[in-house]
Amino acid sequence: MRRSLFRRVSAVAELAWRAHPKATAGSAAAALLTGLVPLAATWSTKLVLDGLGHRAGPAALLPAALALALTGLFGAVLPPTVQYAQEQLQRAVRLLVQDRLFRAVNAHPGLSRFENPVFHDRVRVAQQAGQEAPQRLVRASLSVVQQVITLAGFVAMLAVLSPLMVVLVLLAAVPSVRVQLDLSRRRADMMWNVSAATRWQIFFAGLLTSPNAAKEIRLFGLGDHLRARMLREQRSVDAAGQALARRTLRSQGLLSLLGAVVSAGGLVWAVTSAASGRLSIGDVSVFIAGLIGVQGSLGTIVGQAADVHNSLLMFGHYHDVAADTPDLPTSSAPHAMPALREGIELRDVWFRYDESQPWVLRGVDLIIPQGRCVALVGLNGAGKSTLVKLLCRLYDPGRGSIHWDGVDLRDLRPAELRDRIGAVFQDYMSYDLTAAENIGLGDLAATTDEERPAGRELIEAAARQAGIHEKLAGLPLGYDTLLSRIFFDRPGDGDDPQPGLVLSGGQWQRLALARALMRANRDLLILDEPSSGLDAQAEYAVHQSLRQLRQGRTSLLISHRLGAVRDADEIVVIADGQIAERGSHAELIGLDGAYARLFALQAQGYEAEPLAAEASWQTTAPSTRPKRT
Repeated sequence: MRRSLFRRVSAVAELAWRAHPKATAGSAAAALLTGLVPLAATWSTKLVLDGLGHRAGPAALLPAALALALTGLFGAVLPPTVQYAQEQLQRAVRLLVQDRLFRAVNAHPGLSRFENPVFHDRVRVAQQAGQEAPQRLVRASLSVVQQVITLAGFVAMLAVLSPLMVVLVLLAAVPSVRVQLDLSRRRADMMWNVSAATRWQIFFAGLLTSPNAAKEIRLFGLGDHLRARMLREQRSVDAAGQALARRTLRSQGLLSLLGAVVSAGGLVWAVTSAASGRLSIGDVSVFIAGLIGVQGSLGTIVGQAADVHNSLLMFGHYHDVAADTPDLPTSSAPHAMPALREGIELRDVWFRYDESQPWVLRGVDLIIPQGRCVALVGLNGAGKSTLVKLLCRLYDPGRGSIHWDGVDLRDLRPAELRDRIGAVFQDYMSYDLTAAENIGLGDLAATTDEERPAGRELIEAAARQAGIHEKLAGLPLGYDTLLSRIFFDRPGDGDDPQPGLVLSGGQWQRLALARALMRANRDLLILDEPSSGLDAQAEYAVHQSLRQLRQGRTSLLISHRLGAVRDADEIVVIADGQIAERGSHAELIGLDGAYARLFALQAQGYEAEPLAAEASWQTTAPSTRPKRT
């Protein structure tokens, strides 16, 4: 445990120095000088009082008076200087910590960490501890150094006057050290134990202010229910804090009483000693200042040491996240990423998200030939989207392997693999950014590289292919319009900044498709329900465009609407994590299996009901026939 704490001290010290060396050194120097000020002031006061008691002349008193004045000047100047240096250090450390923390989060190439509640709790605590712990540790450490200097000086002064009093004061501080460290440990445990409740509270608070959730919350009258759940989580957090606060009050109250008894006894001794002539007036002032100074310094040292201890305990969460190993193993000698010339092959692939859960994929063997289109169909939960995640190596198979032109995906760099893939997911993202940025995120290299200034042309070309160009071009600022209602479109532009605009669900679907089409020239194009949010006319137009785009390209198409996949080179039916059927549309219809039944069922939805409705129209008398709209 001590070795672990020492490593954390070293890590925090390295963070502070790397973040802002000048501010760190300045804070240390200022702290040392600040620790000397009370000693100089106390001793100068003693000299002045003793001189006055002996009726010394102005010339004899002048050096002591000047020394007292200078210590006052230093005492006035040093605190704001220390505060400035520490604020500089605080900002620099916060920036460095945020960079390192989220660099570590981004270093996880897969999804398993992001689907683990413990990881989210740890990241939330790490983010808070990473920002607070270094600055608390630096501030507390400098304060301890400062107070140790002050304490040493006052102890030396008191030891000259009353060695016994020094021993009593120091002994009274021993219980305080143990109590403060115990409270520090309990405080760190409490912060971790309430982490889940805190994250729930943040979640419910976010729902109550989310523009995406506002419609359902108001329609279904969920506001009071969600507010009550938010407050319930907050009360559980507050209850834990209140229990710790009561324990702190009892402990520190008893310790304060013990310190007060020791101080009272010392004051009585000093007054009686002065009355009997054993101490001078200056000695009494030194004793009183020393007694107060020793107790104050000890209290500060103990409190700051407990704060350091608590900071180090909390900093452990930051260190764990920042030093965590990637969630997917990476090859020590990765294979060079080959161009896709033959195809992608899944060999006996099994997968489940957790060992306690059932298998999602069970023994899947599949080949996606280069330049061909393979379509996946099946009921919800059959494993289609999971297979897509495996192809992007967001997970690794539990058994079996996936090969890119004969090379196992686990032997390739994940970033290089994904750079060869373009994809639109069923659960696409709608970013609170401009329209151009929303599309350009699909290929940052093409839109941000100064050597490729045609980024806007590529964005507009992708938007045209997705059928969203006219809509985006017609926005108030065109492609530069912010697609958000929670930020201002043009902050600082005039006295009445306006929020951005939002698109409809189908328009967002097209925009997400345009983002995927920024990578249309990649080796593999994955289209996971690319038209799920579109009306029939828009769906037809998008699929016509995609058919042209897929010509001669390696693509994987997933859709519940079987009419959209009938022209694929091969259609694969997945059921219960296994391949149930495969073949062309005509072959599967001739097989008269699951695909044929699903296709007939969907066709009936488009044909039988309209025919029945038309028959009802024909049997209705003209005078009572309702008008079609």
